[in-house]
Amino acid sequence: MTNLSCPKLSCHCGSIAITIDTRPDFIFACNCSLCRKTGARWGYFAPDQVHVTGEPTRYRRTDKPDPSADIAFCPTCGATTHFTLTESAVAAHGNTMMGVNMALLAESDLAGIELRYPDGANWDGTSPFTYVREPRLLG
Repeated sequence: MTNLSCPKLSCHCGSIAITIDTRPDFIFACNCSLCRKTGARWGYFAPDQVHVTGEPTRYRRTDKPDPSADIAFCPTCGATTHFTLTESAVAAHGNTMMGVNMALLAESDLAGIELRYPDGANWDGTSPFTYVREPRLLG
């Protein structure tokens, strides 16, 4: 990873701000119902690399028996900002990951990062992801 050379991320109204210590290695544009309907493009980071200011509202999906992410969004403008792992995901895997919605930035701010298209709509939750199309470099 290289040093981050993009502005601070924020929701539309600016109530939730996020700074990240590094650029993501890649970004996922997942097609599952949750990612598609929240408009998220996830960059993944270690929790200590993400710094959030403001008080988001959280949503945990109810269509899965054991969801692994709590989705955070701005209570004022509604923009999806990030996710943290649920208690059961942390118990199973450790607190190893946090997602940041990289769609909060302009694509030009993410130049050179690979955008991948995982088939989350058909993922069983345990096997490796398959992809719905070839990745592309943002720019």
